[in-house]
Amino acid sequence: MLARVAENLYWMARYLERAEDTARLINATTMLLMDMPRGASFGWEDLLRVVGLDKAFHQHYDEASETAVMSFLIQDERNPSSIFACVRLARENTRTFREVLPRESWEWVNELYLYTSTHLTSALDRRKRFDVLNEIIRRRQAVVGLLSGTMSRDEGFQFMRLGRNLERADMTTRVLDVSHAINVPYQSSEAALQLNLPDLIWMSVLHALSAHQMYRRHVSVHARGHKVLAFLLNDPLFPRSVRHCLHEIQFALGELPGIEPMRHLQGMLDEVDHADYRALANSGLHPFCDDIQARLAELNAVIAQTFFRAAHTQNMTQSQFSLV
Repeated sequence: MLARVAENLYWMARYLERAEDTARLINATTMLLMDMPRGASFGWEDLLRVVGLDKAFHQHYDEASETAVMSFLIQDERNPSSIFACVRLARENTRTFREVLPRESWEWVNELYLYTSTHLTSALDRRKRFDVLNEIIRRRQAVVGLLSGTMSRDEGFQFMRLGRNLERADMTTRVLDVSHAINVPYQSSEAALQLNLPDLIWMSVLHALSAHQMYRRHVSVHARGHKVLAFLLNDPLFPRSVRHCLHEIQFALGELPGIEPMRHLQGMLDEVDHADYRALANSGLHPFCDDIQARLAELNAVIAQTFFRAAHTQNMTQSQFSLV
């Protein structure tokens, strides 16, 4: 497979996953803010920090109001990670290389783009936001289901699997980081206890990842911090756990040439395996998530160097360079 085709499939999958995961994070944060006690400290600026976009935001906006942050995360094309920008870029990648994808995938991605572009303004309204973002999530999941059900498990599919799961693992750690960012002052502690705020926060994290039902089925009816962390970081069966994503990446890499990405992956698997989840639930979650995110960024760079940039390094044209 040509490096250019492989790279576009990889990023198409990442863009689609990022659009869905950003919608999930916005919905979860919106619901959490409505349930928090008076004086509790978590706002839209914190959400920007969680997704790593606070500096980029303040290049274009002065104040992190709800309207400004929602505009930046949902529709602002100056933010390449906004939902609309991700859907548009995924559409462009699908259009350019649709000959290697099932025919219907272009139609469904284009429909997702048209829906997103038509309903962007409605998503800025808190009363309509949940429904609009859920529809974007549903349509994106339909595209993934189509690709899963109709695409041969060839190299193109493996590059899409790589991109989707690397992006998903990264966003799972960012959703978990929301729990670290919430701060309840002493004067609000009584209200927080009455609301059982810690459980409420962990419940919101589970809902953001559509993990609540599977957590209740396999772990507990109570959302305890260390148990939620163990489930979302180290459960081998839940599709949005970091460990499951890493296993998917491992499988995809096993179907492709090159061993350097696999070496980088093993360090993350060991870190997730040996983590003390009780300790992380009390303190240390933020640096742990930061470290996983940094390792994922390094893995992305190694994947790019191994599969996508070798063509330029060897001064080959795209028609000459093949991964096999």
